[in-house]
Amino acid sequence: MTRSTLFACLAMAAVTHGAHARAPVAHVEIYDRTQHEVLPEYRKSGERWIAGERGHEYAVRIRNRSDVRVLAVVSVDGINAVTGAAASPAQSGYVIEPGESVSVAGWRKDLDRTAAFVFVDPARSYAARTARPENIGVIGVALFRERAVQFAPEKQEEVTDATGRPQRSAESRASAPAASIGTGHGRREHSPAQWTRFERESHTPDSIVTLRYESRERLLAMGVIPRARAPRAYPDPFPAAYGFVPDP
Repeated sequence: MTRSTLFACLAMAAVTHGAHARAPVAHVEIYDRTQHEVLPEYRKSGERWIAGERGHEYAVRIRNRSDVRVLAVVSVDGINAVTGAAASPAQSGYVIEPGESVSVAGWRKDLDRTAAFVFVDPARSYAARTARPENIGVIGVALFRERAVQFAPEKQEEVTDATGRPQRSAESRASAPAASIGTGHGRREHSPAQWTRFERESHTPDSIVTLRYESRERLLAMGVIPRARAPRAYPDPFPAAYGFVPDP
């Protein structure tokens, strides 16, 4: 990951700034680490889809397009990728410097390691194995700009959340058909991160990026991926330029 740090939740007093129309905060894409390619997106009924391949590892790549630091709270199958808790935009995430990017490639185990994101059968997904299969098949990124605050020099203080507890952190689809793939808890990898202090400009995310994923076969069946059409055959009245009529 490029200059990624983990987010520490601060107790915020009066935050008067609200989310309002601006240039996009960040660009989010899914990178297939097995095939070494960015997965194309398909749009249908206002939703963004990608096709995952069982056994392939992937990463959520986020590029900060703003001029301030941005917090990206990453959710996979409804689970926070840093803490493992049921995801909420108010939770921990990754802090990205202006103009830079982070590649979130797995479930964070500690400040040095992650367990790779890998497309697997739903029953083998991390969500199913932790008895939370309801939101398998969706990746979300809640994006927050940093509040412009000048901190006066003072002695080092412990960072706390709104409850006063120390925080150390660095980074319904009704009647929907059952998912055919989910995200597993893959191999352990070296992925260093560190704590940082961050205060959100607003309690409300500047934007939330939602990407749904399925197998290519299912997306073809759902009509999300258009089927390739065979070129229409036009009969040729003169397929041969010369010769005479042969015997049958």
